[in-house]
Amino acid sequence: MSDRTRFILVGTSHPGNVGSAARAMKVMGFSDLVLVRPRFPDVLVQEETVALASGAADILVRARVVETLAEALEGVHIACATAMTPRDFGPPTHSPRDWLPGVAAGEASVGFVFGSERYGLANEDVYRCHAVLSIPTAPDYGSLNLAQAIQLVAWEWRQALGGFDVTERRSEPQLADGAAVQGLLEHWRHGLEHIGYLDPAAPKKLMPRLNQLFNRAGLTQEEVHLLRGIAKAMLETSAK
Repeated sequence: MSDRTRFILVGTSHPGNVGSAARAMKVMGFSDLVLVRPRFPDVLVQEETVALASGAADILVRARVVETLAEALEGVHIACATAMTPRDFGPPTHSPRDWLPGVAAGEASVGFVFGSERYGLANEDVYRCHAVLSIPTAPDYGSLNLAQAIQLVAWEWRQALGGFDVTERRSEPQLADGAAVQGLLEHWRHGLEHIGYLDPAAPKKLMPRLNQLFNRAGLTQEEVHLLRGIAKAMLETSAK
């Protein structure tokens, strides 16, 4: 359920990252965003924020700004800090894919806590959390943009919760019937004769081969219309 999930951004500096965070959340079906001491108090309504939210302005409208992480974590049962590298002291570090399915199997509410773009999370903020999530990256370069990190965590959490089905975005194409294909072949026969490519006195096997080609292609109605348009153009060109 999306209402058991909260994304918390601490000390965010760039308005664009707040907007991008809202977008990353919405595409994964989450809506609860809390900002802790952002650099700009009016960041939720700034032009860059709204622009990069790109249709997720409703997340910004419902978002809250608070002064402390403790306020942001009210009502959260399991707090997950995010960090690029493990710390010597503090909660255990896990990869999102390994740890989140176990959390998803329960009913506890979850808060994902992200630090500022430049400094990440302060140690005292990490110590408030039950676990640290570290996104596996290339050993020699692990620098992720804040919004990218939010998108990855949101994706992994959504997958742990069961994910979304992939839905076909268009209707199945309607295959052309035999009559339509034969009409297309006749149209092409006239066109090819008019441009001098097909000699009606010695047609050989050109048309049967085209017939077999069209059959193998499994033409749709739209493709038949397209190919008949080409035949029409051949006839019109040869008439000039």
